[in-house]
Amino acid sequence: MTAQKTARRNTYGKRQVGMAGARGPRFPYVLLATWGLTRLLLLLFVFKVFVFPGPDVTSDVSVTYQNWYEVLRTGTFPLDDVTWQYPPAAALAILSPALLPFLAYTEAFFVLAFVADLIALSLLLYAGLRPDRSLRGAWVWVVGVPLLGPTVYARYDVMVTAVAVAAVLAGVRHPKVMGILAAFGGLLKVWPLLLLVGTAGRKAGGRAWGSAAATAGGLALLFTVAMPGAFAFLTFQRDRGTEVESLGSLVFHIARHHGWQGEVLLNYGSVEFLGPYVDVVSTVALMLTGLAFGWLLLWRLCATRFLVHTAADAAFVAVLLFTTTSRVISPQYLVWLIGLAAACLVFRGSRMGLPAGMVVVASFFTVLEFPVYFGDVVASNSLGITLLVIRNGLLVAATVTAGVLLWRDTVSPAVPAPVTRRTTPSGEESLTP
Repeated sequence: MTAQKTARRNTYGKRQVGMAGARGPRFPYVLLATWGLTRLLLLLFVFKVFVFPGPDVTSDVSVTYQNWYEVLRTGTFPLDDVTWQYPPAAALAILSPALLPFLAYTEAFFVLAFVADLIALSLLLYAGLRPDRSLRGAWVWVVGVPLLGPTVYARYDVMVTAVAVAAVLAGVRHPKVMGILAAFGGLLKVWPLLLLVGTAGRKAGGRAWGSAAATAGGLALLFTVAMPGAFAFLTFQRDRGTEVESLGSLVFHIARHHGWQGEVLLNYGSVEFLGPYVDVVSTVALMLTGLAFGWLLLWRLCATRFLVHTAADAAFVAVLLFTTTSRVISPQYLVWLIGLAAACLVFRGSRMGLPAGMVVVASFFTVLEFPVYFGDVVASNSLGITLLVIRNGLLVAATVTAGVLLWRDTVSPAVPAPVTRRTTPSGEESLTP
């Protein structure tokens, strides 16, 4: 009788442990508290209860976005404004404050940016609390986003990133949903189309690409018919220079100390270098982007192992390549990278921890170079150049590291498991992996 009771207790205990394991990690109270405090601080900055050092980053919302809003609500795109450089669905983000008519435009935009931040966190938490997943991704989002300062809530990139995070996490079980979200994100700001690069298998990959093509085609046709000038943005960037925060800009920051006769001007909505040899550096940047995507194509052709986290890792690498080689690296671009790094680290098997950490550190140096010490960056003094070298150097290191890790994880031959010799009770030897 005693033995039976003991057996029942042991069985009950095992069930309890199993149930606890199935529930996953404990509820992340500390993580949520950290998110709440940091986001409250961001809201206090954008609502100007506290003044953040440097130029006012909210003017893009109160001036540029609001002016676009007035044009878009008439049923047309800003055809005479070369600073409108976005795909047609971006109009939805600019018009979104109309959902909160009881608030002024800028206030409504900040609230909706906050909501997008919350949605991204919720998706990462929901995924991270599932069995065989991790909360590392949620922590990357919670810590990384506020390091960029109030710029996060003063641009619509956080909304696009929330869509991208949803697409990556949906791709594990619902490739069609991933395709739809990636296409919608692409019509918001192009880069989410890169999320599809790592989709695996003819069946799942075909579903993702097929639904993306159908969604993109349908929405593009709808915008073309409904609103004139939906794709006028494609011709608005012909004469762009090299933006002062990009990797290529370091050439001119240093050249200014050696007699380079160029200018720093507000051009196409950003501060850029204009003058001798700028077109050469811009061309080199475009060539680097082309080489980067050539490497991506080579990886896709050579990859033989597609794991549950491969699509997320590949998306992170693709956007890193796109961002680092671009002739424009605006501070809000780091929001994309933080979101995709977070999506990668939801998966326990992802090897993107080191490049994700580099992106988080780069975010801190990004807020230093803009807006805190942006005057030093524009002046090309030693402080400004140092901040850019560190930030852009971290992005290059993260890109190279992530690319190598992705290649090793999916292309390099798998390392065979060590073989152990064992002797059976009968004296025979057996080999077991």
